[in-house]
Amino acid sequence: MKRLIVIALALASIQGIAQEERKERPNREERTHRMSDLTPEEAANLQTKKMTLHLDLNQSQQKEIYAINLKNATKRKEMMATFKAKKESGNMEKPSKEERLARENAKLDHQIAMKAKMKTILNKEQFDKWEKSQGKMQERAIGMKKRDGKKRGEGPKKQ
Repeated sequence: MKRLIVIALALASIQGIAQEERKERPNREERTHRMSDLTPEEAANLQTKKMTLHLDLNQSQQKEIYAINLKNATKRKEMMATFKAKKESGNMEKPSKEERLARENAKLDHQIAMKAKMKTILNKEQFDKWEKSQGKMQERAIGMKKRDGKKRGEGPKKQ
């Protein structure tokens, strides 16, 4: 009888520990909000430093890439500001098919231009490494779009 009570207590305590809530990681909105607080110069500086560590850039490469990153960060900040203004004014509408097509073409043109610039700045090994990391980022972005805000564990239940 004592053994049965000890086993029941042990199972109850294990069950209690197993049900303890995990700390949630900051969601995507919180992370993007933290990054949007940065000025374009700060964002470009951070991105350039990360690329320097990842690709082992020299001083002249750092200067050229910083200029590119600064231009991109400034453009991104402006786009975020216009989007936020539209959202706050209540004029948010789904873009038309032509607008979506134009936006996607502009994005792809920018990616092609960026790839050409990076090819001139980086050496062969650095460029290959950069291209590989860009591919991984695109895969991650596609995966995020597929999940589209679903939290872990929120999928079809297995029976």
